[in-house]
Amino acid sequence: MNISYPLKSYLLAFAILILLFTQNKPGFSQENPEKMEWFKDAKLGIFIHWGIYSVNGIDESWSFFNDYISYDDYMKQLSGFTAANYDPEKWAKLIQSSGAKYAVLTAKHHDGVALWDTQASDLSVVKKTPAGKDLVGPLMNALEKEGIKKGIYFSVLDWSHPDYDRNTRETFRYKDDPVRFQKFVDFNFKQLEELSTQYDPDLYWFDGDWEHSPEEWKSAELKAKLLSYNNNLIINSRLGPGFGDYATPEQGVPVTRPASEYWELCMTMNDSWGYQGNDHKYKTPNELLRIFVDCLHMGGNLLLDFGPKPDGTIPEEAENILEEFGRWTTKHKSAIYETQAGIPDGHIYAPTTLSPDKTILYIYLDYKVNESLAIKGLKNKIQRVWVVGNGTKLQSREVGKMYWSAVPGMKYIDIPDNVYDKDITVLAVLLDGPVDLYGDMGQVIESN
Repeated sequence: MNISYPLKSYLLAFAILILLFTQNKPGFSQENPEKMEWFKDAKLGIFIHWGIYSVNGIDESWSFFNDYISYDDYMKQLSGFTAANYDPEKWAKLIQSSGAKYAVLTAKHHDGVALWDTQASDLSVVKKTPAGKDLVGPLMNALEKEGIKKGIYFSVLDWSHPDYDRNTRETFRYKDDPVRFQKFVDFNFKQLEELSTQYDPDLYWFDGDWEHSPEEWKSAELKAKLLSYNNNLIINSRLGPGFGDYATPEQGVPVTRPASEYWELCMTMNDSWGYQGNDHKYKTPNELLRIFVDCLHMGGNLLLDFGPKPDGTIPEEAENILEEFGRWTTKHKSAIYETQAGIPDGHIYAPTTLSPDKTILYIYLDYKVNESLAIKGLKNKIQRVWVVGNGTKLQSREVGKMYWSAVPGMKYIDIPDNVYDKDITVLAVLLDGPVDLYGDMGQVIESN
């Protein structure tokens, strides 16, 4: 076929645009975007890492994988996992009062120990620990009663299963046996069928996919099977590219917004996912709230993690953090839920979000300003400014607007000392229409 040079150029440019688009939207699928509405609006979730690793307070699963402890010694923790003071109703009420809209429980970590009465193997807290009962169902029921969306964490790898092909970082149990690995995949499908039919989760938080390809995990078949139980099910990004609904950056706070339309930062309260009695490096509530606000500013969620003790009690430090979150989210709920990502950095020295119609600009201040807060490049007129949570009206003014220039003046908001929140103060700025920003390099006078 003879294609003219201009047409070739257009086709090449179009191909490059398609490539760039696909690279910036890496492998996330929302065939049913309506199901993502609650997740987008939820903003805050609670992650719960609970398992036998809490008995000795050691790294969950990784401690034997990395040969810090023998596998047999790791498994001795089964005898100390009691769940004697497990109070799922208390957990759910604390989660609800924190302002979280969903919670995710580790039903099975990489060590293979199930927190429910799985019939696919004998390795569960029901059969092997003094707890002797299902721990997943009671929490799922309690969350549902509190109006909290139910999430289940599930490791697709299982370093305890005899048909899984890896034991530790240096030692392989077996290699290159597809028939045997298929038996393991069938086991995974069976356990996920149990979780899906017994607890009807709203969300699956998968982990451990890095050791095999999506084809080996049968990710396409697994996703189809899970959606057959619940067509509104949300799945995270860890079944391989193209099978998840949202991105899951971990621990490190993103500096720029992740490429996925929907995303969630998972973050520990201290330095450990599960309970470790020697880890006293808890972040302060203020530090965690500032991380939460960073997520809001970039249009994402925070999944905040704590690890219960082996008897089921929640560490005092974790309870305090959740209570402090509850104080702040209750006061500022209008500036949290259903908001969208804020305006680009550089216009205000603070994180921001916008109302659904983009006519209210929310500004989050974790510091006291010197005299007044400045906003640059805002074309809109400010109709009103108030302090979220107490309604105090604040004065605003524009300085330096030249009649001959398209460049807006500086907007200033005066903030008295008595309106500051002890953690983060939130201002609501009502605009005369959807936010309109100037982003060019300024002007020089050409006619006056």
